Amino acid sequence: MSEVIIHDDENFERALKRFKKKCEKAGILSDLRKHRHYEKPSERRKRKLNAAIRKNRRTRHG
Repeated sequence: MSEVIIHDDENFERALKRFKKKCEKAGILSDLRKHRHYEKPSERRKRKLNAAIRKNRRTRHG
């Protein structure tokens, strides 16, 4: 669970920005999106294969 302690001289927007960055780094939002609906094992394999192909294509040309 991510938490941010707000200091006395810190405004709310700055603390909210730190909290969002901490959540993004922890991968909370991506995990939430991933578990939004059930994914069949065949769909999971297909998604991972496509991601691997995209990653391989980027590393070869870049």
